[in-house]
Amino acid sequence: MNYDELLKKARKAMPKGVAKKERFDVPKVKGHVQGNKTVISNFCQLCDIFCRNESHVLKYLQRELASPASLDGPRLVLGRKISSSLINEKIQKYVKEFVLCKECGKPDTKLIEEGGVIYVKCTACGAKYPIKSKI
Repeated sequence: MNYDELLKKARKAMPKGVAKKERFDVPKVKGHVQGNKTVISNFCQLCDIFCRNESHVLKYLQRELASPASLDGPRLVLGRKISSSLINEKIQKYVKEFVLCKECGKPDTKLIEEGGVIYVKCTACGAKYPIKSKI
């Protein structure tokens, strides 16, 4: 048997779920409504997964959700009732705009500020492009 035949045989023997696993999955927010406020309990964990500063993600969510917000330890407290589906949608939008590289699609990026302009620099492929939205 040559290499190609062995590779085909191995792929047939693999379970279906293993072949389609992504390296980076955006986690869902965990939280609850408390009175007139919405509390996201895993906010700091999300920021650590994205490798982004908490204040940057906080400003983005405040702008996108049109709600005042504050950090309370590892939690984020939003000033009004907001559905988890809307928060997850905004988190997905943040990841697409500020975390994933537009060239290679990998999450290995850093935010760099040069001359008042914020750039996303990919450490995997070396791409560098400016952020269009203002925070």
